[in-house]
Amino acid sequence: MQTIIKTLRKTLKAAGSEAVRTSTQRFFKEEIKVYGIKSAEVKKIAKLHFAEAKHFSKEQVFGLCETLMQSGYYEEFSIACVWMCHTHKDLKPKDWSVFDHWVDAYITNWAACDVFCGGTVGTFLEMYPQHLKKLKTWAKSKNLWKRRAAAVSLVWPARTGLFHETVFELAEILLLDSEDMVQKGYGWMLKEAANFDQQAVFQFVMQHKAVMPRTALRYAIEKMPKEMKQRAMAKEVQTVLNQ
Repeated sequence: MQTIIKTLRKTLKAAGSEAVRTSTQRFFKEEIKVYGIKSAEVKKIAKLHFAEAKHFSKEQVFGLCETLMQSGYYEEFSIACVWMCHTHKDLKPKDWSVFDHWVDAYITNWAACDVFCGGTVGTFLEMYPQHLKKLKTWAKSKNLWKRRAAAVSLVWPARTGLFHETVFELAEILLLDSEDMVQKGYGWMLKEAANFDQQAVFQFVMQHKAVMPRTALRYAIEKMPKEMKQRAMAKEVQTVLNQ
């Protein structure tokens, strides 16, 4: 198994670019470790090297993925998430404890949060919705990435109307979060939920307009008709002027 990792890392080092490293860093507030490879190329590399591991057990793939996550390199984390897709059909309820640990231990930026939680965690919750209640615990975590993860994990399910009640419960918990990455996360979740029930999301925004952070509000209403946006923003502007 370690041979796969060693060969993969050799490929990544060879493909890295200083120009891409520099441009990638601009998307992050915190310093991140990157080889400097564009996302499309990373996916190709992930597919190429997983050919050697496609017959591995789920536990073996989990082990490979954790080794990649431990490196701290974003490209390796992304490849781990691509490889995790091959295990989705074999996920079991007990795997939640693994994912909970990974979010705590290895997610240190918005991109890693989104690629893992939007894919694997979201898929897991569709398979085992009894674990939805665990997202409320995440939403109250001291770890800002875990709070963002609570919302982002429902972005894809929310598009089709799944877990509608939980979407609003999480938005209530995260409503006054001071971290902009969390605000963007739950605002994004609401925006996707609006694809299924625009009126419900609009009502939520209007109900909480006086205290809802501007960042979250703008994300939530981004795809709404102009008239609805104007109503939401006008209310918001009036609130700001009155402070």
